[in-house]
Amino acid sequence: MLFASTVVYLYLLILSSIVVTTSASVHIYDHEPFKEVGNAYLLSGGSEGIVAPEPNSIGLGRSYIRFENITFWRSKAAAKERSTAPIHIIIFEAADRNDIGGSAYGGQRAICCTPDLAKMEGCKQGEVIRRPSATDINWPVILDVYFKGKYLTTTLNSKDVAISKTGMYNLFFVACDPKLKEMVMSGKTIWKNPDGYLPGRMAPLKKFYVFMALAYVCLSIVWFLQYVRFWNDVLQLQHCITAVIALGLFEMILWYFEYVNFNDTGMRPVVVTTWVVTVGTIRKTISRLLILSVSMGYGVVRPTLGGLTSKVLLLGITYFLASELLNITEYVGTINDVSGRARLLLVLPDAFLDAFLILWIFTSLSRTLEQLQAKRSSVKLDIYRKFSNALAVTVIASVAWIGYEVYFKATDPFNERWQSAWIITAFWDILAFALLCVICYLWAPSQTSQRYAYSGEVGEESDDEEAMSLTKGKHEGQGEVSLVRQEKNTGTDASFDQEDESEEDKRE
Repeated sequence: MLFASTVVYLYLLILSSIVVTTSASVHIYDHEPFKEVGNAYLLSGGSEGIVAPEPNSIGLGRSYIRFENITFWRSKAAAKERSTAPIHIIIFEAADRNDIGGSAYGGQRAICCTPDLAKMEGCKQGEVIRRPSATDINWPVILDVYFKGKYLTTTLNSKDVAISKTGMYNLFFVACDPKLKEMVMSGKTIWKNPDGYLPGRMAPLKKFYVFMALAYVCLSIVWFLQYVRFWNDVLQLQHCITAVIALGLFEMILWYFEYVNFNDTGMRPVVVTTWVVTVGTIRKTISRLLILSVSMGYGVVRPTLGGLTSKVLLLGITYFLASELLNITEYVGTINDVSGRARLLLVLPDAFLDAFLILWIFTSLSRTLEQLQAKRSSVKLDIYRKFSNALAVTVIASVAWIGYEVYFKATDPFNERWQSAWIITAFWDILAFALLCVICYLWAPSQTSQRYAYSGEVGEESDDEEAMSLTKGKHEGQGEVSLVRQEKNTGTDASFDQEDESEEDKRE
């Protein structure tokens, strides 16, 4: 019962430390260069969803963006010319994005005011084009920082910009003077909501992982009770299912505490996030190999995978490496509140391996069903049909959700629906958990577990007869009958496995 006690303790620890959903983070810049964009030189400072403080809230902090030790370095050539043009710091909400910049004659959007735009827009030449927001004339906010004399550096420190409206906010540092094109910047900005630093798109996931941990706790308790009760009849396959459940629970707990740490500090330590991502990748890899092995009949139709073991392990290692690289790119060090940050070169191998796994799983499952039909094994056939139906529903749901995810991102290029974006990530954890529950239900430990273990029965009567003999063997002490039957079954299955491996090798 130590395992169950540990699980309950960990969940209570999570529950005791849960707080209100929060958002925002800390962005650190280290000699970041400016890039030429249109007629301006621009550096992106971040993009995050920020929640405004509720009116008359007691004991909660403010929502703001704070600038700390923001230092700009210009070239010596620019310093000699004593350029007086300012550096513009622009903060705007996604809905007000069209209030920054204007259109030139050719239709190209310009950020800085040119002589032609000065006549058309009424702006001041060399300044950023800004129009007041329809909801607040004080937005977008533009702060100007100037270089003095021949100094190479200038600094903005301890400056707060209060946020009074919930939205997706963007920060840009802009220079309109071509003399400042070689400028670099260092410093820190703090994006904070009333309760912490967690970015808005990630904030709901903190609570979501609590509920997922609770779901895994419930599944763990039910499975563990059956696991202990029928320990003598547990199959190797059921040991693998136990490992997946334990890893799933561990992953949910780690994700929750990773987000709690992020919310408290505003930072994502590389080591911590990498560890969390690695545990998740191990769980995903073992889950997929478990499904593949079950589809091949491992633990139910055949005692081992035989000559296919090395191929399955090679596929598992390859999938782990591809998925690990993708997840590290996606999560480690990521604090911007923008979705879809993974590189295409890492997404493609992961997607290809998933597609290959699905193809192999359904091919193996179809072959296993054919073999069970030929042997007239009604009990196993019924289990595998239910399993194949669950897999089919899972694949259909996955394809449909991928389509929705593509649509969601294509129709929301500026992340204005950031408050519901967490559902994209949460769906995959829910789907994986649902499929795991189906597998646990179909292969739950019981006193007749050995009935499903690569036996050579023929027809419904043999199923019932074998179950009775196993039960008698345990309750009446007729171990010899069961032993003889087991030896016969082992002999039958050995030849059956050899035929399977030879046929599989031919297909390969």
